[in-house]
Amino acid sequence: MCDTTHATADDAALSAPRPAPGRAVDPIALQPVDEVRVTVLMDNAFDALLVGDEHTVRAGIGPADTAAGQFETGRTAVGLLAEHGFSALVTVRRGDRETVLLFDAGLSPSGLVTNADRLAVDLGSLQGVVLSHGHFDHAGGLGGLAGRLGARRMPMVVHPQAWTRRRLHTPQSTFDMPTLSRKALGAEGFEVVERSRPSLLVDGSVLITGEVDRTTDFEHGMPAAHQAWRRDRWEHDPQVVDDQALVVHLRDRGLVVLTGCGHAGVVNIVRHARRLTGVQPLHALLGGFHLTGPAFEPVVAPTVRALQDFAPRLIAPGHCTGWRAQHALAAALPDAWSASSSGTTHRLVSA
Repeated sequence: MCDTTHATADDAALSAPRPAPGRAVDPIALQPVDEVRVTVLMDNAFDALLVGDEHTVRAGIGPADTAAGQFETGRTAVGLLAEHGFSALVTVRRGDRETVLLFDAGLSPSGLVTNADRLAVDLGSLQGVVLSHGHFDHAGGLGGLAGRLGARRMPMVVHPQAWTRRRLHTPQSTFDMPTLSRKALGAEGFEVVERSRPSLLVDGSVLITGEVDRTTDFEHGMPAAHQAWRRDRWEHDPQVVDDQALVVHLRDRGLVVLTGCGHAGVVNIVRHARRLTGVQPLHALLGGFHLTGPAFEPVVAPTVRALQDFAPRLIAPGHCTGWRAQHALAAALPDAWSASSSGTTHRLVSA
């Protein structure tokens, strides 16, 4: 969850960078791929008037229609749903072989499936699911997906701490976040694979980072309101240690990094991906950057400067990035920045 209501800038200083426990495998032999397509199935916004380009396809107005008696034809065009959540379909091609993964599942049980239907996306082609972390706005659509898949077993990679019970607690209010259930997911047909360290999927061409090393001095994590139940009491949970990203090496271009919320800090994530793979160029960075709200405003400027140094060819922040950070990134990286929207497909090809 990306709410920072009632947070202050001082809250961001309550936590400090820390290395992920355990020794990282360095480097990992991530096999390069020829093409990556990232289709945003759910995001916080849908803009039917966004213009695409040679690398980006927008859903536009009326990707589907529905019955509506007030119109002469008895039907009307519908757009896509947007909600406080994130989900992306990732298609990786190496040679003539394609693999399709789902990265996160959005907020509501029906949102992911509805948008997939309106985009004519065949969810039956999925070969696996990856959860970036356990927050409910990234896992809510799993029930709808399970209903669509029926009895089919679907592998799902999660961090072992994704089942952590969490809440947002301030003097004014308390919100208990829905907590993922391993047992329930198993009953719905998901074959859960828990990994805290880096893991390779799709014949070594997709990397799931596992826990991310915290190495910057400005990405401090969640404010004091974000708490986790530890042993017998609530404690501040700044790190969200289950936060992980998906990484692909696009041949002769560099890394493509996809984040859910980026709770580990997007600069930490990119640094971690570069160290793990030994690949230095960052070709594309997409997903949630979690730079919204007063607790994160001090983080925006150093994040933008670091991302300028990485010089990605594409940067498509969405979900919990926040409007201040969006404006700053668009101004600093005008040729790379692209607005995120439900229904957008980014097609990245090797040189």
